[in-house]
Amino acid sequence: MRSISILGATGSIGASTLDLIRRERDKWRVCALTAHGNVAELARLAREFSAEVAVIADEACLPELRAALAGSGIAAAGGETALVEAAARPVDITIAAIVGCAGLAPTMAAIEQGGIVALANKEALVSAGEVMTEAVTRHAATLLPVDSEHNAIFQCLAGNDPAHVRSITLTASGGPFRDWPAERLALATPAEAVKHPNWSMGAKISVDSATMMNKGLELIEARYLFPVGLERLRIIVHPQSIVHSMVEYRDGSTLAQLGPSDMRVPIASALAWPERMDTPCERLDLAAIGELTFRQPDEVRFPATRLAREAAQAGGAAPAVLNAANEIAVAAFLAGQIGFTRIAAHAEDMLSCYAPPAPGSLADVIAVDKEARERARSLMESA
Repeated sequence: MRSISILGATGSIGASTLDLIRRERDKWRVCALTAHGNVAELARLAREFSAEVAVIADEACLPELRAALAGSGIAAAGGETALVEAAARPVDITIAAIVGCAGLAPTMAAIEQGGIVALANKEALVSAGEVMTEAVTRHAATLLPVDSEHNAIFQCLAGNDPAHVRSITLTASGGPFRDWPAERLALATPAEAVKHPNWSMGAKISVDSATMMNKGLELIEARYLFPVGLERLRIIVHPQSIVHSMVEYRDGSTLAQLGPSDMRVPIASALAWPERMDTPCERLDLAAIGELTFRQPDEVRFPATRLAREAAQAGGAAPAVLNAANEIAVAAFLAGQIGFTRIAAHAEDMLSCYAPPAPGSLADVIAVDKEARERARSLMESA
């Protein structure tokens, strides 16, 4: 049996992971499951999978969690410290899927225990790339990407020398507004933005896909996961979301990973690595799909990818500032406070007016993130 902890068990990544484990229940020992505030679902999952400990991030919910687990023998804990302690438990693999910067400290704790960390938390590498990758090296941990694009690149690089890579291309669906004219984008509503044409995702990441910021953040992540040089990282719009990413080699060969738009595919790749496992995902039928199309991203209508590349080139705290400003702007858009096109504009304003020193530790990253969020809110209120 292999042991596993799932940080963010009630979210979409956690649910997909547990669906795969459920199908091979005898092969897994579930150590820790965590959630932000969904007590009922966390307790249900902890009981189903006989978890050793269940942790709720919102400490005010701990009494309710304890009551829900009474008589089960499953330990219950709550709060940020408990999250970190759960992440630090030695297991064969940790799924790091806590959304936002709340996942930074738990992800670092998982890295520091030196096992395999399957990373689905964007903020870990976007905001703390240098700090996290240095910790991976220092603690001899293994970082496996779970994002479909990065997992695709990981698979295409397997067994090949990165020195032979000519370019890495991340594919982007283009989101629900990829064919909208610029003048219509300003009128886009939150309800329209969250209707992703290919993937079933949460509201925040769906909006990021609509602005193309999601792909920009993935570009920053790829810089740390695959250190071939920022100039070799590219983005291409691929509306069908069948080719998840590509790697071109110096001899002219290009390897691509194809698959259905189902997060269980990259999660299964991480869970079974370096082997493979069965999944219930639909088999790819290229004849039925008919055609695969590609186009260059339009950075006039969707400037987020340009902003992300500029932040990556600037380095230091710039990616953390971009990420924080984007989160504040997306939340404001979803609340109906700003228009769709103001999301990227607000992030660009923040990058131009706030340039803190490069963070040297996780504490520095968290401080930059906090300050950037406060400044982003103030900037929005004064606009």
